[in-house]
Amino acid sequence: MVAGTIAIVELVALIAIGAVHLAPQRAHVSAAAAAKTAPHTVAHVRHVSPVPSHPLRPRGRVSVLVLNGNGVQGAASSTAARLQAAGYRIGAATNAQRHDYARSMVMYVPGWVKEARRLARDTGVSLVAPVDGVGPAQLKGSQVVLILGT
Repeated sequence: MVAGTIAIVELVALIAIGAVHLAPQRAHVSAAAAAKTAPHTVAHVRHVSPVPSHPLRPRGRVSVLVLNGNGVQGAASSTAARLQAAGYRIGAATNAQRHDYARSMVMYVPGWVKEARRLARDTGVSLVAPVDGVGPAQLKGSQVVLILGT
């Protein structure tokens, strides 16, 4: 009888210890399972970098590099003038390496996604992505790049 009572106490203790150690993992698994079972909730979300926790910087602190990717003469400089009138700083307005961009896009360096999204809203551009294919020297001190497409 004593051996059975000890065995039951040990079993209850082991179950309690196991529950404590597995509880955080179970919550993590439940969140992952919920995301898998409800794919309709993320179907319309683009792959976007996590939004940093800093407040949105004012337009006057955002330096924009405007690149003409459509081949229309003067497109970059006229767009840069409009952005400057809206309060943005202009790093440069020049031609892109290519002139066959089908769509305009806004690109950003790490930590500047909120400002890039605002610039995209301000200019009517729907494509926002991290900087790709533009080296630090080519950014001319800018945090956000606007490539003008057709």
